[in-house]
Amino acid sequence: MSTSNVIAFQGLPGAYSDLSCRSVFPEMQTLPCASFEDAFAAVREGRARLAMIPVENSVAGRVADNHHLLPQGGLHIIGEHFHRVNHQLLAPKGATLGTIKSVHSHIQALSQCREMTRALGLTPVNHADTAGAAADIAKLNDPAHAAIASKLAAEIYGLEILKADIEDAAHNTTRFLIMAREPRIPPAGSCKTITTFVFRVSSRPAALYKALGGFATNGVNLTKLESYMVGGRFAAAQFYVDVEGHPDERPLRLALEELDFFAREMKILGVYPASLFRYQGSQLNGED
Repeated sequence: MSTSNVIAFQGLPGAYSDLSCRSVFPEMQTLPCASFEDAFAAVREGRARLAMIPVENSVAGRVADNHHLLPQGGLHIIGEHFHRVNHQLLAPKGATLGTIKSVHSHIQALSQCREMTRALGLTPVNHADTAGAAADIAKLNDPAHAAIASKLAAEIYGLEILKADIEDAAHNTTRFLIMAREPRIPPAGSCKTITTFVFRVSSRPAALYKALGGFATNGVNLTKLESYMVGGRFAAAQFYVDVEGHPDERPLRLALEELDFFAREMKILGVYPASLFRYQGSQLNGED
């Protein structure tokens, strides 16, 4: 198998990241990885050409750890994909809604299906990923235990779907970033573009206000601004930002110049085409 035709993801076969890889790159082979760090490493070391990394969900919010990994991962964001998540309640053959007592899955999936879990009186059990939970339930083969995972996981691990599309919110969508060793920047003006970067500011009054002022005065739209602690210090925060625009276009170029004057350690993580999902929403049913 040529590594130029491989895309890495975190989880076991049948995970939602696996589904996203197959949706966007049906011609590529998917490479399961035990952790997000391993998925990054697979691309850095040449065992895969791309990685598909989830960063946020419309119900559960930010995917833990990945905002820390992105700046240090040694990769570049070259695209984004919004994937509609349809959760299934899976169990071994012979199980029914009356026999199951616990439900196993990733903490994000469990949080996205709280209403069903409460309605059936099930005990939630955390797992590292959804497909791994499905694999464990298949091995356990106990009608008292079920898993929340995808239809693909049901097919791979020989489980039955007891209840379909059990997610609480109809808009349940996960945003993925497509990562590569080298940047793949579209020409300025060729398409709607997202620029993602991180930066820090000094812990002083109005420091963030001054750093971001250039985006307002130059009419640049910030679609995401998040902070998270770095280096174990409560007074030091790093900011993760998505903006609409291209660094070679005048508005964003001027805004970044002003940011650079007030900020520290500003680093662009990727300049890439914006998914049409941003502008057409659920009409696209999760497809770019």
